[in-house]
Amino acid sequence: MGIADDLERLQALRAAGTLNDSEFERAKARVLQGDPPVPAFNKLRRSRSDRWLGGVCGGVAVLTGVDTWIWRLLVTGLALFGGTGILLYILLWIFVPDEGATN
Repeated sequence: MGIADDLERLQALRAAGTLNDSEFERAKARVLQGDPPVPAFNKLRRSRSDRWLGGVCGGVAVLTGVDTWIWRLLVTGLALFGGTGILLYILLWIFVPDEGATN
């Protein structure tokens, strides 16, 4: 999908009333600048201030804008169903740098 397709899709969202003018302009600027979505994931850091164990849920909450308690509930739910939450949390704890760490 190219830039023209993205701009057409944004215009359709604006015409449908899903995006207001300021949201449309910001999204259009991001498309024209070519900001890839991957660098946002590279900003993931474990939180130092919002942590119970390793700060993983607090860091994911900051990145996504979703409350920390929702991420904790999701991880706990995944832990109860086959241990996936525990494995995921441990892997993120190991591989995601702490908030104060630099690239």
